[in-house]
Amino acid sequence: MWIINLRLIAKKFKFTSHNRVYPLRASPLPFGKFCLLRRQNSGYARSVIRHCQRGKNMIKIIDVLNELGKKRPVFHSEADFQHALAWTIHEKYSGLNIRLEKRVILNNKGFYFDIFAFNDNKTVAIEVKYKTKNLDTAVNSEEFNLKNQGAQDQGRYDFIKDISRLEKALETYRDGAGFAIFLTNDESYWKTPKRDVNTADKDFRIHERGILGTLSWKEGTSKGTMSGRSESIILKRGYMLNWNDYSDVAKQNGKFRYLLVKIAHGNSV
Repeated sequence: MWIINLRLIAKKFKFTSHNRVYPLRASPLPFGKFCLLRRQNSGYARSVIRHCQRGKNMIKIIDVLNELGKKRPVFHSEADFQHALAWTIHEKYSGLNIRLEKRVILNNKGFYFDIFAFNDNKTVAIEVKYKTKNLDTAVNSEEFNLKNQGAQDQGRYDFIKDISRLEKALETYRDGAGFAIFLTNDESYWKTPKRDVNTADKDFRIHERGILGTLSWKEGTSKGTMSGRSESIILKRGYMLNWNDYSDVAKQNGKFRYLLVKIAHGNSV
């Protein structure tokens, strides 16, 4: 038998581990199990392998972020992060055309993507979020004065909405890839709650866990919190949320971490 150490979601919305079948549920979904694919399921296995091989030709976004973190450990704003990331991709992948805020028509509706990279046979859509807490520091004689943005519940919602939008994009660009990136020095985003608090944004929490299915605000959430964000979000595929260190400027609130979610047509990898 083949054991593939990937977080895969089967087309019929089930995943298997050790010969047991687990139906997928609405989030929160604790998973992180190995997929077990038998030789008699070789057709599906081959499709997974082809899918993974396609991904190897896409942007190696972790390498890009590692390189960027050495040059730019801090950003003034989300737009600053977006531009610096796009420029680093341009430097490493000169064969790709890079566009910022490109408008794409999907199902007769216009969507803007923060970074859109493409050539004749590749398409990569990237959405970025940059959320900050108070930090006054200097890097290479450049001063940074970051404010406490707050509204973490809305920040979480918006990031998961990005994932949903990228899923829609990959229904059109089936051989492409999408990346949702959340960079922050606010540890409340990545820290696991000490107890299972039934907060208004419980479905949208983005600490290390699995997410899938229909995600909604808790009943009774204020209209102000849900302003422009009242709709439930439906994720067609499952994702494990794993945080990574980005930089540390050795000050209070000086540690930056990022959450990277990869989206591809079919099974997420």
